[in-house]
Amino acid sequence: MEPLALPAYSYKLKDSEGKTFILDQVRRKYVVLTPEEWVRQHIIHLLHAHLQYPLALMSVERGTKYNTLQKRTDLRVYSSAGKPLLLVECKAPHVPITQATVSQVAVYNQTIAAPYLMVSNGREHYCWQVEAITNKITPISVLPSFQEISQKMEQAGN
Repeated sequence: MEPLALPAYSYKLKDSEGKTFILDQVRRKYVVLTPEEWVRQHIIHLLHAHLQYPLALMSVERGTKYNTLQKRTDLRVYSSAGKPLLLVECKAPHVPITQATVSQVAVYNQTIAAPYLMVSNGREHYCWQVEAITNKITPISVLPSFQEISQKMEQAGN
């Protein structure tokens, strides 16, 4: 797999039946290593090791319903109280981040209502803060740490 514009880490790989698997710390099992999974595992590492998001509050490929369609979100992070904090959409490194990608995560968030959104292909990363009442999304240059987001939610009474 190619290097990404994300912090490197000591990931664990194994080969089985001609496929390569990577250890997913959130699901606590080895999963097939695809280019998108490579990005997702690096995002998980960034959130956990660098921004102190607890692994226990992360959920990978969790189902959600939008209208009558069943969808899956790549990565969700919850507050200690179980409320959605962050919704992340991951793409493979060769997949450009387009308006359609941003729309995808914004549409998913209509039912999830996380105050922060992120999209990444491992090379480019974009983050937004979502205003709860108006649903207005504002670009932010840096994703806040778990502690910073938790404090903001407490101050807002969430």
